[in-house]
Amino acid sequence: MSGLLALLDDVAAIAKVAAASVDDIAAAATKAGVKAAGVVIDDAAVTPKYVHGFEADRELPIIWRIAIGSVRNKLVILLPALLALDHFLPSAITPLLMLGGAYLCFEGAEKVVHAFAPHADKKIAADFDTKDATRLEEEKVAGAIKTDFILSAEIMTIALATIESPSFWMQAITLAVVGLLITVVVYGAVALIVKMDDVGLHMAATGRTGAGRALGRGLVKGMPKLMAILSTVGTAAMLWVGGNIVVHGLEVTHLWVWPYETIHHAADAAAAAIGTAQGAVSWVVTAFFDGIFGLILGILLIPVATRIIGPSIAAVTGKKKAAH
Repeated sequence: MSGLLALLDDVAAIAKVAAASVDDIAAAATKAGVKAAGVVIDDAAVTPKYVHGFEADRELPIIWRIAIGSVRNKLVILLPALLALDHFLPSAITPLLMLGGAYLCFEGAEKVVHAFAPHADKKIAADFDTKDATRLEEEKVAGAIKTDFILSAEIMTIALATIESPSFWMQAITLAVVGLLITVVVYGAVALIVKMDDVGLHMAATGRTGAGRALGRGLVKGMPKLMAILSTVGTAAMLWVGGNIVVHGLEVTHLWVWPYETIHHAADAAAAAIGTAQGAVSWVVTAFFDGIFGLILGILLIPVATRIIGPSIAAVTGKKKAAH
């Protein structure tokens, strides 16, 4: 009997440790997910464009294929690679974060420039005129998964830098949880956004009440505005997150501390001047100037990426047409 009681005590102790571990993983995953929120918003804002122009019955299958590719990016490629780096070469994490931050600045700045000189709609129309739907779908899915890889790398790296755990396995499990949860949130939201106009059309056509039909029409009319807002928020998030990562990285590596110190002094001064909600004021001012820094850096990177890096990659891979 005493042996059985001792065994039950051991089981109870293990259960307590397991429960505490689950709580620790949940807390760490939440913290890491919040830290990567800016990139997550952009990920959700970017993906819907890949189903633009396809038949309605192909939208969800395309999103599903991209989501599966995203899980593969995060868990099969990025998770072991980042854990290996963190274990054997932790000094590489900050430069990788800065590289990803610079890419976000470039993408965000390119979107800002594109807003003043739009050309994507003509390109999409040309693609649908010259390629069959199956081939185009394959290309769009492949392109979306490549874009997701960059954003997933940034999300996972930010999460890894946020996770504080002495246990390798706790760190690995938390990072995997973050990757899966973010994928579910992002692509679940994308699926909902993409199909919302179809839901609206159905409600407008078959609604039993006038209010229901009016709501359906409102959804149909409101979705383009929602997509525009989401795109704007995503662009702002890219510039803010990218700028913040680069500014912080420059300060941590002591390469250039002036931007970090200047922004934080401005945030502290603004918070002191307002007097109320100082934490919120400091955050807003910091995010604003991080975004300005990100926009300037991104604009500077556009010619480097389009005239040097892009053509160089195209020359190496033999895809010269893709560079134009």
